Amino acid sequence: MAEQMPKHGTFCWNELVTKDERAAGKFYSELLGWTLVDSGMEGMKYTLLKAGDKDAGGMMQIEKEWGEVPSHWMSYIAVDDVDALAAKVESLGGKVCVPPTDIPKVGRFCVVTDPTGANVSLMKFSGG
Repeated sequence: MAEQMPKHGTFCWNELVTKDERAAGKFYSELLGWTLVDSGMEGMKYTLLKAGDKDAGGMMQIEKEWGEVPSHWMSYIAVDDVDALAAKVESLGGKVCVPPTDIPKVGRFCVVTDPTGANVSLMKFSGG
C-alpha cells in the first residue's frame, strides 16, 4: 500500500535546527525516548527523530554560513503548490524568507513569515 500524501493545509513535519545537534539529540532522546537515526540524505547530515517506529521529525545542525540563526523548531504545512502560495504571501502581509526550493527525493518547500512575525514552512512532497 502506497503511503498517502498529507492533505493540503495540514501540519506534516517538525524539524529542529540547532547550534548543537549532539546536545539537542541527547536532550530529546532522554526526555522523550526518541531514537536518532541518520537519514542518509545525500549532500548533508540530517537526523530523523523516531518515536518507536514512527518518524517524529528531523534535526539538523546550523551551519556557520547561515549567520546568526538561533536554534529553533520549524513546523511544515503540506500544500498543493508551493510556488503559487509563496507568490501570494506578500499580498497578505507576510514575507517569503526562503524562496521555493527543491529538496532532492523529498519535495519542494519555502519558509514564510506571517504578518505577526511567526515563521512556518510550506511543503509539497514529491511522490517518491
